[in-house]
Amino acid sequence: MSTPLKPYWNWLTHYLQPQWPQVGLLTVLIFSNLGLQLVNPLILRYFIDTAISGKALPMLITTALVFLGMALLSQGALVSEAYLGELIGGTAANRLRIDLALHCLTLDLSFHHAHTPGELIERLDGDVGALSNFFSRFVIYVLGNLLLLIGILAVLTHEDWRLGLGLTGYSLVVLLVLNGLRHTAVPAWTTTREAQADLFGFLEERLFSLQVIRTNGAGASMLRRLYSLMRRVFQSEQKAQVMNALVINTTSFLFGLGSALGLGLGAFFFYTGRATLGTVYMIFYYIQLLSTPLRQITDQVQDFQQVHANLNRIQELYQVQRAIQDGPGAALPAEASAITFQDVSFSYNAGDAVLRHLSFHVPPGKVLGILGRTGSGKTTLARLLFRLYDPNQGNILIGEVDIRAARLADLRQHIGMVTQEVQLFNATVRDNLTFFDPAIPDEQILQVISEVGLQTWYRTLPNGLDTKLATGGVGLSAGQAQLLAFARVFLRNPRLIILDEASSRLDPATEQLIERAVDRLLQDRTGLIIAHHLATIQRADEILILEDGQLGEYGDRRTLMVDPLSHFYRLLQTGLGEFLV
Repeated sequence: MSTPLKPYWNWLTHYLQPQWPQVGLLTVLIFSNLGLQLVNPLILRYFIDTAISGKALPMLITTALVFLGMALLSQGALVSEAYLGELIGGTAANRLRIDLALHCLTLDLSFHHAHTPGELIERLDGDVGALSNFFSRFVIYVLGNLLLLIGILAVLTHEDWRLGLGLTGYSLVVLLVLNGLRHTAVPAWTTTREAQADLFGFLEERLFSLQVIRTNGAGASMLRRLYSLMRRVFQSEQKAQVMNALVINTTSFLFGLGSALGLGLGAFFFYTGRATLGTVYMIFYYIQLLSTPLRQITDQVQDFQQVHANLNRIQELYQVQRAIQDGPGAALPAEASAITFQDVSFSYNAGDAVLRHLSFHVPPGKVLGILGRTGSGKTTLARLLFRLYDPNQGNILIGEVDIRAARLADLRQHIGMVTQEVQLFNATVRDNLTFFDPAIPDEQILQVISEVGLQTWYRTLPNGLDTKLATGGVGLSAGQAQLLAFARVFLRNPRLIILDEASSRLDPATEQLIERAVDRLLQDRTGLIIAHHLATIQRADEILILEDGQLGEYGDRRTLMVDPLSHFYRLLQTGLGEFLV
């Protein structure tokens, strides 16, 4: 889904092509308005010379009405142009925002661990939002204003070649100076965007952990860090604005010089009898108008400095490619199937192995209980099955299919997982259970709610399935949130179930509510249970004990529990809690 890197023109054509009728209309409006600006001084010259010559009043009134009509047309074109420009730019920016978001969502967990949500939000919203004007009016304004500049110089050259030659030289000097300043602020704006991304990332993380920060008395240190980040943003913005001020002040000086040149030339032509008063006013008006295309080209140059910085950062994101590539599409078994790890080794960081030469086989329809101390690699097994990471060595099979041969979407649909951490969204009960899938009927949702023992809770909801839940499940007990997580898996009906310490947050009464539901969930399915509770382990057919990422023990649960020489037997005698901490 990622969009390849494109030169600026390709970015424009890619995102503006679907809106070509609106872009065409916007082009017509902009060029029409520029044409009206070019004609207005000629009408004013005619009006002034006609008034001085003492011609009939009706002719003056007609000329004034024509000028007024063109002024109204110009204002109407400006309003329409502004509306269309915002519409085109906003639509194109949103398309880019969607493409970039989809690209980020396909990237590996290692990428998301290295970039905070706040930083990515700033990239998607801040960087892309700054491109709205680039998509809507950048090229049209630059081209249109160049044509207006040429038109003004052509009219003035027609009046007097010396006048046209002098102002052409002046315009070239202005454009050359502005072009020399084009890249002045790019590094400063790039630094500013990076500083803002770091600030947003810090705020997102700390606001999410506000309770922990307060209870541990870390408020002062967080404020010092916030001050440091805000100071960096301020200093980088200050430097960027200074660079912009250099461009603006240089431009103002050049435009002031142009006005002085216009007044001097007008006075010279008038006193030497080469021009009427109306022509003098027209010359001065055109020279004043000359500042419009030069100023707007300057503004576009300044915008381009920011656009260049934003596009560089967006291209950096597109250059990040995922290590987990989609499989060719091998079909996974439709029924419960075996799980096989063949000499699997894995490390999150080079030289720090989490799993070492791990091999085991879970028969179809059996439940494997996985035990091990914290950090022994239990949860890593689940991540490898989902292909959130690929092993550094070895193969993982579901049935006879290597999971790298299946499509990622099929693989993740094939596996259902419940963890002790439940993520609930600020959305309706229906959307939280179906993950916003409208294809799942309400009758099926209500049946699952009943099966997991939430019918009493459901009857208290004011709007049934349309009741909104707060972000993070605020207002729900830990048990209710956990039961909702079980309901999600029931609705997906996967063939492989992973319970990662899924009942560790439940009180005994709530845990009893889901015992029968879990039994039904594991029926005719292969299951992996990572648990801290002895009761949950009793549901397993086989036991796997991990010790520092290696296979410590593996075998039939009933056999191991009566074998005095087995590690599992000793754990049952001494208690699981001490071992699993």
